[in-house]
Amino acid sequence: MKMSPLPQPARRVHRVAPLTLSWPKPLVEFCNKAMILHQIEALVKAGVKDIVLAVNYRPEVMVSVLKKTEEEYGITINFSVETEPLGTAGPLALARDILGKDDSPFFVLNSDVTCTYPFEAFRDFHLAHGAEGSIMVTKVAEPSAYGVVVTKPNSTVIDRFVEKPVEFVGNRINAGIYMFNPSVLDRIELRPTSIEKEIFPAIAADQQLHSYDLAGFWMDVGQPKDYITGTCLYLSHLTSQHSPLLSEPSKNKWVYGGNVLVDPTAEIDPTAVIGPNVVIGPGAKIGPGVRLQRCVIMSNATVRDHAWIASSIIGWNSTVGRWTRVENITVLGDDVTIKDELYVNGASVLPHKSISSSITEPRIVMCCHRAAPSGVARAGLTTQCALPRIA
Repeated sequence: MKMSPLPQPARRVHRVAPLTLSWPKPLVEFCNKAMILHQIEALVKAGVKDIVLAVNYRPEVMVSVLKKTEEEYGITINFSVETEPLGTAGPLALARDILGKDDSPFFVLNSDVTCTYPFEAFRDFHLAHGAEGSIMVTKVAEPSAYGVVVTKPNSTVIDRFVEKPVEFVGNRINAGIYMFNPSVLDRIELRPTSIEKEIFPAIAADQQLHSYDLAGFWMDVGQPKDYITGTCLYLSHLTSQHSPLLSEPSKNKWVYGGNVLVDPTAEIDPTAVIGPNVVIGPGAKIGPGVRLQRCVIMSNATVRDHAWIASSIIGWNSTVGRWTRVENITVLGDDVTIKDELYVNGASVLPHKSISSSITEPRIVMCCHRAAPSGVARAGLTTQCALPRIA
């Protein structure tokens, strides 16, 4: 059976900056692999041969990188480029010629979602009920913060959607993964359209929309704090599967508490203490006495002697100085340098910046400067320019 998924990158740049200032969000690594590659690999296992990507940011980079993915997996990747934002449903209409070229159903994915991706079981569920659409749902502890999916009694047929309910109506929310018959395209016009607010209620009113319960972990990793939480969930899943990708404490004395994923090319001093819930990317260098927990160190980053990092993301090619402490959802963009013996608390630092004084309160650091050459006057320059963090 032929299927065409459409992963949809989120449009709000501030959700994932500063990392996406250097790289399109679907290509940002999640546990040492581009987020979109996690999804593509799972889709290929389910028999998908044709993929459509809705792109409105740096499409030329996506095309260049994913060309190799096409060849590796023997698939066809089409790029549906938006000239204006079309919402979460409009891109489906834009890709109508591909998605509707035969009667095969197709997947639709939000590219921010990580889970176990049970696409084969989801496909079988959709084909078995025979209706127009299926939504994957996941259970949450606090449904009042979400839009809740309410089904008819003793049925998978969706009755209605309740946005941020005041009273308990259920605890299942939209997990951002769908499957549709091509007939759904007749409901979508080529204009900015919300699939959640405009299309789903109409399909549900016709009793043509079913919900599928996702087992296991789930997280939308579009926000830095959720990216870190999602990383922890994914690493715990690898542990439950006894994955050989994880570093074994018995063979690596620097592993503490488990759930540690390290690229083979990374260099780690044996006196470092790493874990639990840490990812270290290719070419990264971890110095003597370093302490890492619940954090991500991306490719070619350097963490110098006795630095302490927790609940943070250290971007590509960045350097954390000796005896520096970094915590509280700090995110460093590409090629950021933090000098020795500093404290950085909840900072979001844009690419190519140098931090030479402590940041004690959460900030977005937008403009800094490298040290001036010896003898060059520095009057009027400040070491950093910061704005309050965007929520």
